[in-house]
Amino acid sequence: MVAAKLRWGIVGCAGIAIRSVVPGIQQSARGEVAAIASRDETKAKQTAEKLGIPKAYGSYEALLADGDIDAVYIPLPNHLHKEWTIRAAEAGKHVLCEKPFAINASEAQEMVEACDKHGVKLAEAFMYRYHPRYSRIKEIIKSGEIGTIRGIHGAFTFNNSANTTNFRNDQTMGGGSLYDIGVYPISAARLLLEREPEAATVHAFFSPEHGGVDMMASGLLEFAGGVGLTFDCAMWAAGRNTLEVLGTDGRIELPSAFVCSPSAPSVFYVTAKGQRREEQMEAINQYSLQADDLAASVLDGTPLSFASSDAIANMRVIDACLESARTRSRVTISNR
Repeated sequence: MVAAKLRWGIVGCAGIAIRSVVPGIQQSARGEVAAIASRDETKAKQTAEKLGIPKAYGSYEALLADGDIDAVYIPLPNHLHKEWTIRAAEAGKHVLCEKPFAINASEAQEMVEACDKHGVKLAEAFMYRYHPRYSRIKEIIKSGEIGTIRGIHGAFTFNNSANTTNFRNDQTMGGGSLYDIGVYPISAARLLLEREPEAATVHAFFSPEHGGVDMMASGLLEFAGGVGLTFDCAMWAAGRNTLEVLGTDGRIELPSAFVCSPSAPSVFYVTAKGQRREEQMEAINQYSLQADDLAASVLDGTPLSFASSDAIANMRVIDACLESARTRSRVTISNR
């Protein structure tokens, strides 16, 4: 007997959906993309034809009204995440919401409460967390092989400065590098350390040419025990996508920490006792794993790998980082 599949609707024709998430769902074990919507019906139909999606809608409302859709993926601009997550919950649809989850922690809280109220699952689309290499890295850390963790450094940068009309350059739409990619090293540190930071200090370059958003930010998050995450993120810098975990007796280096090819093995490096080795993971689509995690929760009742409350906690950190960058001050993070 063929196992049941989760029927997905895609709310919007964003580039991340077309390039990565839709193909990931289509290649997943337990998901199928049943429909896509755009406010431009012609665009929805063209995208559906290109990606082999059966149905196309000229409005998000029409997709949410489709009784054959079980779950939706929301890749809309950041300021629309709250509205359409809540509307999807009200329509009885489970939700995978693109990062950053919301504009602030207060919005994130409202989204979680709405989904809880309507009995639907809610997950944040941090695809990298589902890749088995992160489980392996946590295993190495817990084994003590690299000793006690002293610090983590993450970098995620790219140069999109020429595209001055991009929504990422609009403060009212949740633009800026902290929202767009700073969320990755921040969430990764929280994931690996399994605790929340206590304070944030961030210095940023706010570009007048790009709507005054932070086009580059460098930060320090303080964790208990003197452990820090140092990170930088940028939309106007040479590309990097790395993470390093430094211990008293060794380190772990991820050269493609957040984005990696689904068709090639993923590697990272462990240095301990004077020896450096390569650990290789088989080629796998982390977007497929992300989709299958929600499918398992909806279809089998298994807990999500990452509770929706984690998204609220991550937004608290982003709130603090933005406040620090704007006020040029150290900001204490409340974890309540």
